[in-house]
Amino acid sequence: MRVIFTCGGTAGHINPAIAVARMVMERRPSSEVLFVGAEGAMETQLVPREGFHIETVRIGSFARGLSLGAIKHNTEVFFMRRKALKRAREIITSFRPDVVVGTGGFASYPAVAAAQKLGIPTAIHESNVKPGLTTSVLAKHADRIMVGFAEAAQHYKNPERTVVTGTPVREEFIFGSRERARDAMGIPQDEKVVVSYWGSLGAREMNRTIANVMRLECEDSARFRHIHSTGSFGWKWMPDLLRDMGIDLDRQPQIDMREYIFNMPEAACAADLMVCRGGASTLSELIAAAKPAVIIPSPNVAENHQEANARALERAGGAVVIVEKDCTPELLYGTIKELLGDPARLARMSEALREMAVLDAASRIYDTICGLADGER
Repeated sequence: MRVIFTCGGTAGHINPAIAVARMVMERRPSSEVLFVGAEGAMETQLVPREGFHIETVRIGSFARGLSLGAIKHNTEVFFMRRKALKRAREIITSFRPDVVVGTGGFASYPAVAAAQKLGIPTAIHESNVKPGLTTSVLAKHADRIMVGFAEAAQHYKNPERTVVTGTPVREEFIFGSRERARDAMGIPQDEKVVVSYWGSLGAREMNRTIANVMRLECEDSARFRHIHSTGSFGWKWMPDLLRDMGIDLDRQPQIDMREYIFNMPEAACAADLMVCRGGASTLSELIAAAKPAVIIPSPNVAENHQEANARALERAGGAVVIVEKDCTPELLYGTIKELLGDPARLARMSEALREMAVLDAASRIYDTICGLADGER
């Protein structure tokens, strides 16, 4: 079997493709896999580290709005996209794939669109509840539309081609143990633990909010451990902000502030409650680990994807959603205290997430693309 995976832009698009590519090589060792991504983008770093070859096309995303700058940018992207389609056609003609799989991001458009015009089977995966622009365009002619959330299926016009697969996550989130994780991290089994994070870069306003939550924790003599990842940008200024607020972290052992949480599966398994954004990959990890969460969706994403994702968990009973404009330190701290003080509610939230979980997501995607490669249209 010869498979092209095409994805890009964020780890949330790239990691699911890598997980399935690994499965292809494990289950069909004679297979050949090729990735196609955007020049200079994150995928050109992540994919080779996993031992897969990647070809690139020069492609950009369209800007929103009607300003002169946006119009000029979109004109350039239009002509860039035409060249990218030609380049993608050359890659596909040379590699001769049995199936082309797009897992999201504007970088996935050229290869999937070119394959569709060449009559090659295509499958796309959308990890968000609401389809993005690229997914919406490609879904019209895709042989299979794979979705991460069951309620996402309603957004597509061809239910016979739509498959609920879930989104692949690292197995450590699925099979991790609270007890083992706490032993490894040196956390007492009876201590309450909150883990908060806003992604690898951090979010300035939400880091400011968390700093003030920490102030409230210190004033209130909070009886829980708080592990927070500032992200690379936040780490440059947040320690100084806390010092300016009179918070000496050396004298507050219950607060563990880090630039990154490198052992996130372990930290998630050890936690009683997570506080985070609403990215699809993040929420897929929460669901897999069955960890209750307070979700503050980023307002700075296209189509308000993160709030749509977060509301799906909220409707299921597994999360509390606070929109950023309403998220004062007092409201967030009060919500954390309320949840930690209600173990029965946390247990119900965990159970709701377990019911949402698709733990064999990579296998479902693998089966879907194998079917297409073997002639099931």
